[in-house]
Amino acid sequence: MFCRIWFRKDLQLLNARILILEKTMEERTIYKLLPVLLCALAMPLSMLLWIGNFAYSKIASSNQDNVIPPTRWLFSILVPILLMVYGLKRKGVNKSGAALGLICAVILSISSHAFLACLATFFFSSSRATKFRSHLKRKFEEDFKEGEGQRNWAQVICNAGMATQLALLYLLDCGYGERPIDFIQLYRSSWLGVGIMGAFACCNGDTWASELGTVLSRGDPLLITSGKRVPRGTNGGVSFVGLVVSFAGGLAIGASYYLTIRYSVDSKILSNSPNQWPIIVFGGVAGLLGSIVDSLIGATLQYSGIDASGKIVERPGKNVRHISGVRILDNHSVNLISSIITGLSMPSIAMYFWGMF
Repeated sequence: MFCRIWFRKDLQLLNARILILEKTMEERTIYKLLPVLLCALAMPLSMLLWIGNFAYSKIASSNQDNVIPPTRWLFSILVPILLMVYGLKRKGVNKSGAALGLICAVILSISSHAFLACLATFFFSSSRATKFRSHLKRKFEEDFKEGEGQRNWAQVICNAGMATQLALLYLLDCGYGERPIDFIQLYRSSWLGVGIMGAFACCNGDTWASELGTVLSRGDPLLITSGKRVPRGTNGGVSFVGLVVSFAGGLAIGASYYLTIRYSVDSKILSNSPNQWPIIVFGGVAGLLGSIVDSLIGATLQYSGIDASGKIVERPGKNVRHISGVRILDNHSVNLISSIITGLSMPSIAMYFWGMF
């Protein structure tokens, strides 16, 4: 009798393990097939959107130049899907961030592939920067998590929201397509293009400064408003290394924009346009400017304190010593405001200095 009961328990335990194993294998199979299914949906979805765009152009206007070709629809859906799947697989974004990021990427790509190149450069480089020497960041960041590289929907809005809005204006005002920077012949598309590049350069430069500068600098940073030494991770703290890498982060965005324009715009059009390589320099300027603006706002409108364990916190509390700022904005809000300021400022800066190159 005892052997029967024991055998039944073992059999039940074995069946439970088999069910768990089957469920795990099924989930893995679905996860592996998900990219294939999404890519398969890209074709009919792109054709459906093209048909809708074509029908709307027929009803609204007799001009067919604004009809986006089906190949562009397909590219602008397929590539963002692949980026989304890669981001989920590499844990660069969570599900909410991937969903919203997909929408932003589709809008950016349809408007201009140069905008999508800026987004992809920001995503890949900033994700790597966030995970760089993460064991050191754990020592002085209270809210550090091993999966902190995963961006959620709020972070996507704050980093890509400004650029996506400008891309929508670009699409509605100038139409789709890649255009060279020419403030004389193509003022509106050039203004919006530099603004989008500047917004991404700001976010990338600030991310590189905060994620790389804090672990590459040998000494503690200086508070940008007072010049006093503050602990690493303090909002508004700057260092020479941090400023250099913020400029480099902006250069990366500018280079991606330049290369896309260089190899996607007709050579005859480029030959009649101003030099395009200065966009790389202005990308670096946008990265540096965005990092400085972010530090100024962070030092004044974002709370920084140090707790008993020596970690930086963003809220007052017991055994927390105040370092700088007041608790009005959080890190997401600071990033969004910085990208807006930089995105709106860079077109005027570029237009004024472009003729010097």
